Amino acid sequence: MIRFEVASAAVEWEGRILRAGRETYRYSDGTENTFDKVWHAGAVTVVAYDDTHVWLVRQPREASGIESCLEIPAGKRDRPDEDLLDLAKRELVEEIGKEASDWREIKGFFPTPGFCDEFITLFAATGLSDAHGGPAPEEDEHIEVVAWPLADIDGAIASTNDGKTLIGLHWLARELRLD
Repeated sequence: MIRFEVASAAVEWEGRILRAGRETYRYSDGTENTFDKVWHAGAVTVVAYDDTHVWLVRQPREASGIESCLEIPAGKRDRPDEDLLDLAKRELVEEIGKEASDWREIKGFFPTPGFCDEFITLFAATGLSDAHGGPAPEEDEHIEVVAWPLADIDGAIASTNDGKTLIGLHWLARELRLD
C-alpha cells in the first residue's frame, strides 16, 4: 500500500462554504504530485420517513443547471466542531418543518473524493411530528416540501439524480424490504 502525507497546501480562493486551491502530496515511494483540491466543512443528510411517506424537498441547484432537484433534507456544517446530530435536527426543521423522536446514524461517505474532502453523514429520522412554525428555509433557499409515498420508493429513486439522495433512498428501500 502506498502511503502519503501532505507536503504543502495553498488556498487560492475562499468563499462562503468552501475553499479551493492546490495540495502537494509526498508518497512513501518518494514521489510527489500536486492536485487541485476543494476543502469543505462537511454536511449531513437525513432520510426522514413515517409509516406512509419519505419526506423530500425540491429545490433549484443553480450550479448544476437543475431547476428542480428532488432531494432528502441536508445541510452543511457551519463550524468544524458542530455536532452532526444537532445539525441534522436543525436541517430537518428548517427544510421540511418536522422533528423526529428517533435518530440513527447510518453511514458517512465522501461524495467526490477525487478532488474534495467533503464528508457527508447520513441519518435516518423516524417518529416524526410537525415542528412549531413549520419549515423555515434560509433566505437564499427556494424549497418545496414533498411527501413521497413509501409505496413508490422506486419512483423517488427514478426521479432524482442527486447522489446523497440516491444513497439515502437506496438505503431506505433496502431497509423497508428487510423488515
